Amino acid sequence: MTKTNSSIFHFAIIFILILEIRTQLSNESEFLVDRSKTGLTHVPKDLSLNTTILDISQNYISELRTSDIISLSKLKILIISHNRIQYLDMSVFRFNQELEYLDLSHNKLEKISCHPTLNLKHLDLSFNAFDALPICQELGNMSQLEFLGLSATQLQKSSMLPIAYLHISKVLLVLGDTYGEKEDPESLRDLNTQSLHIVFPTRNEFHFILDVSVSTAVSLELSNIKCVLDDNGCSSFQNVLSKLQKNSRLSNLTLINIETTWNSFFMILQLVWHTNIKYFSISNVKLQGRVDFRDFDYSGTSLKALSIHQVVNDVFSLPQGYIYKILSNMNIQHLTVSAAHMVHMVCPSQISPLLYLNFSNNLLTDMVFKNCANLANLKTLSLQMNQLKELANIVHMTKEMKSLQQLDVSQNSLKYDESEGNCPWTRSLLSLNMSSNILTDSVFRCLPPRVKVLDLHNNRIRSIPIDVTSLETLQELNVASNSLAHLPGCGTFSSLSILIIDYNSISNPSADFFQSCQKIRSLKAGNNPFQCTCELRDFIQSIGQVSSEVVEGWPDSYKCDYPESYKGTPLKDFHVSQLSCNTALLIVTIGVPGLVLAVTVTVLCIYLDLPWYLRMVCQWTQTRLRARNVPLEELQRTVQFHAFISYSGHDSAWVKNELIPNLEKEDIRICLHERNFVPGKSIMENIINCIEKSYKSIFVLSPNFVQSEWCHYELYFAHHSLFHEGSNNLILILLDPIPQYSIPSSYHKLKALMAQRTYLEWPKEKSKHGLFWANLRASINIKLMDKAKEISHTQI
Repeated sequence: MTKTNSSIFHFAIIFILILEIRTQLSNESEFLVDRSKTGLTHVPKDLSLNTTILDISQNYISELRTSDIISLSKLKILIISHNRIQYLDMSVFRFNQELEYLDLSHNKLEKISCHPTLNLKHLDLSFNAFDALPICQELGNMSQLEFLGLSATQLQKSSMLPIAYLHISKVLLVLGDTYGEKEDPESLRDLNTQSLHIVFPTRNEFHFILDVSVSTAVSLELSNIKCVLDDNGCSSFQNVLSKLQKNSRLSNLTLINIETTWNSFFMILQLVWHTNIKYFSISNVKLQGRVDFRDFDYSGTSLKALSIHQVVNDVFSLPQGYIYKILSNMNIQHLTVSAAHMVHMVCPSQISPLLYLNFSNNLLTDMVFKNCANLANLKTLSLQMNQLKELANIVHMTKEMKSLQQLDVSQNSLKYDESEGNCPWTRSLLSLNMSSNILTDSVFRCLPPRVKVLDLHNNRIRSIPIDVTSLETLQELNVASNSLAHLPGCGTFSSLSILIIDYNSISNPSADFFQSCQKIRSLKAGNNPFQCTCELRDFIQSIGQVSSEVVEGWPDSYKCDYPESYKGTPLKDFHVSQLSCNTALLIVTIGVPGLVLAVTVTVLCIYLDLPWYLRMVCQWTQTRLRARNVPLEELQRTVQFHAFISYSGHDSAWVKNELIPNLEKEDIRICLHERNFVPGKSIMENIINCIEKSYKSIFVLSPNFVQSEWCHYELYFAHHSLFHEGSNNLILILLDPIPQYSIPSSYHKLKALMAQRTYLEWPKEKSKHGLFWANLRASINIKLMDKAKEISHTQI
């Protein structure tokens, strides 16, 4: 324990010096060299000339020579503790004029030779093998010396004379195993220091000869004290403590690693009680024996604070009530009893002056200070790490503490049941720590009305109820390491300025947080499973609008957890367009162009008759494809005419003036009944022959057509030929519209054909006639054989 405390102090000194040096160095890349725990047997030769801090501790170095460090002219801190050095000539540092910190503790030094040029601030020679104090005349010239660590097995008053005129902040004095044989009790009289720490040897036989009361120290620390019943060492130690009443300078006393009886323990307390000591601390206490100490005298004390840490009791049967009574009735301002396995504490018998009470890391239950009205002056109470279970009992405990401002009940097993009714917290409570318990959402319905700082981290909170009682004074809220799914607003926390909510289950924090929490100056919400989707876009933008000092941990602690493709991506690097996140805008962006296109097409259809043109193009294309599928040689052997035309006599003017001229001028042979029917044959026979010898049969449809019986016959035979030969030889031209009701029932084939087949509609606009004739010619255009031509001309 002693070595640990001194190591902590050394580390603090090193840390402060390193910070100072960092501010002075312009190039920080090579100033620190750490070769500790590397198995070195000598100082390494490859050190940079810019080395300012060198740590070669915990190695096997047995010698330090000038040549080892002569090149390190910038060296300021040298740590060479925990090695095997037996002898040191301080002149090896004569070329290291900037050296300020030298740690040679925990070696095997028996002798050193001083050098006049050194002016160190920190020199540690403790935990070595010196017989006499290693204090030479040159040591008295170190006017800047702030810390001095010494070790020896014997002390003489004259040994301190060389440094009597130095004002040293702290002196560590480690006494060897043979201490006590040849000691001068007043060896410390000429030691001028503010803080003195004496480490006694850890042996079975304890001798306390030094008169620490003659020291000029304001703070005194004694380690490794064994003071058991009827022991001479214990008696001498108690005598020295009684002499401290004459020392008006000493205000801080610390005892570390002490083994004694319960009676001696209370005797030590009683002796210190009547001195000028204001702050008394006892750590690592091992107690034994029974308790039969007389009544404790609380009068005439200067003590303000008593701290008792780490108590081990070897006696299982103790009058605990008596011990608790002595402690609770102490008329001091600060009392700490921690890690003492204390199961209970009684209420003071009268109004206590206690302002600060720390009973952390014990075994206290909910019954502690129940109905205790004598702690009316108490401002701070810590019951951390005990066995508290019911929050309602803690609430009622504080009801009588009218001045309580800070309460720490963290690291217990507290839970709260809403059915237990109201929560009559003391109205004076301003800071409440209930972290590391098993509290749930219901705790927000049982909070002090004027609390300013609330710590609920590491509980089982899933949400903050919307109907929670307004906490208008709450300024700092810590709900980290819970299961919260949403970032709370400040509707009920109008004064909230600090929110810690990291390590929760927040995936889509609200973008309205900063608008709701106008007074927020610190937000720590990192390490949550953020879902990088459109919902998070506005929150990221809102972070960009506040100061970088407000959002702690940004951007390193804010990363995507979902979707998998973005996992691990910092939120600052997650970008998604506004168009893809705004459904209404997306609909407008797609819908408006679509609507414009639809309107445009509709206008084109209406004013330019685009559907008609499209139908004509489709018919022309289909006709060309069908013509390619019929073997040309077969068609050329069987047909003599390109087309047979069937029409009503009432439509003969259009046929002769429009149809025939526009077809025959392209060398297309037309079969007409008035010029190609063979005399002597029946009309039926002529119709059949004309249809069979023609590549296509063109029917000019009109209301007049359906009134002609011969037209019906021609259509019938052409339709029969269509199904018999499997060809596609019918072309329907709709000259004039034919209403369905005007078609006779006997023309059922015409109805079927008009319903099933595509027909050419004669356009009234002259501009469309060209495309009409091109489609028609394409559908009947085929090269006839010369023989077929001769026959057709002969018949003509």
